[in-house]
Formats: sequence, C-alpha cells, structure tokens
Amino acid sequence: MAEPICYIKLNRNVEVREQEVRLQDVGRVRCADTVVAAKVKNIRVHHFKKNEENKTGRKESRKEKFEEKRCVISVLKIIELIEEAVPGVTVESLGENDVLIEWVDVDRHKGFKQGIKIFLVAVISFFGTAFTIMAYHNDIGIADVFAQIHRIVMGEEPQGVSVLEAAYSVGLALGIILFFNHVGGRRLTKDPTPIEVEMRVYETDVNNALIETAEREGRTIDAS
Repeated sequence: MAEPICYIKLNRNVEVREQEVRLQDVGRVRCADTVVAAKVKNIRVHHFKKNEENKTGRKESRKEKFEEKRCVISVLKIIELIEEAVPGVTVESLGENDVLIEWVDVDRHKGFKQGIKIFLVAVISFFGTAFTIMAYHNDIGIADVFAQIHRIVMGEEPQGVSVLEAAYSVGLALGIILFFNHVGGRRLTKDPTPIEVEMRVYETDVNNALIETAEREGRTIDAS
C-alpha cells in the first residue's frame, strides 16, 4: 500500500482564543486518507500558559515573556510532529516557512475598560485630525487665498463667510469620504480603502519583524 501524502499550507500569522493550539488552527491540511487528515488536523502544536501557570518564584526570561502571548513555529517542527503522529506519512509543505501564533485572551478585552479605550481613541482621532487640517490650512494661508480669489472674481472685499469657503468645506468632506471609501459602516466600492492597504502593509512588516527577531534570539520553535 502506498504511503499517504499529506499537504499542509501554513498561514503567516494566526490568532487563537484557546490555550491549546492545533494544527488546523494554524493552517490547512489536505490528504486523500480522511483518517490521516483528521489525525493530522488534531495534532497539538503549542500550549500557551497563563500568568498563574508561570509563577515559579523566579524572574521570567525574555523568551518566557514572549511565549506568554506569542510564539513562532517553524514548518520543520510541524513536519516533525506529523511524522511522529503518523509514521510513514509523506508531508508536502505549500505554505509559509514559519507561522506566528498570537493568543488572544478574549476575557481580558471585555467590559467597561475596553469601551473607555475605544471612546478615547475615537476622540483623539477626531480632534487630532481636525487640528491637523486646521494647522495645514493656517500654514498655507488658505484664508488669504480665498480672500484674494473673492477680490479677483467679485471685485470687492469679502464680508464674512463666502460661498467659496462653504463650497470648499463641503468638497473637503466629500473628498475624504471618497478617498476612504466609507460612509458610516457602508463601503462605496469593493476596492480596499487606503487605510486597509496601509494596515495590511504594516501588519506584514510587523509579522516579518517578529519572526526574524525570534529567529535571531533563538525563540523559534524548530525541529530537534
């Protein structure tokens, strides 16, 4: 009988809510033998320890502090675990060489404190953006520009708020809406927004930095 071939495709970064991390949580598994596939998917690849489990009366090392919430596992370690669980299986990796696993303790992110954090971030973002726009307009002297345009077009000195300033304010708001591709919770087009693109780029850079740092400091869980 031919040896079963197991294909695995690891993700670059995954978030888990349970302390026990199974192979099916960090990637996808495909095997013609359904029994082997089920067994491989259920392989435990890591176990996160809570703070009370780490209290041993000594100071924790930098590696232990990192492993409380994150860990980096090499695909070679995954293959080693599969070969131990299913002897004779042939493993083909089609995904990432390393996977960054982050344990998210959902209970710590609930309640009144989380609501306060969201409110503060919203307030800071709103007033920070408003201050930035006003500072930019003051820097370029937008009021003097509008006044000069009004003199050229109307032939008189501007009195109070002109139509040009009102139209500019409305156009600025519409431009922001079109640029960020959102009105409230609704998306105008199917294209990703600039913020979403920058967030993905930032997320990729952070993942790469964490994985490379773990490799340099010897914190990657690798094959023995």
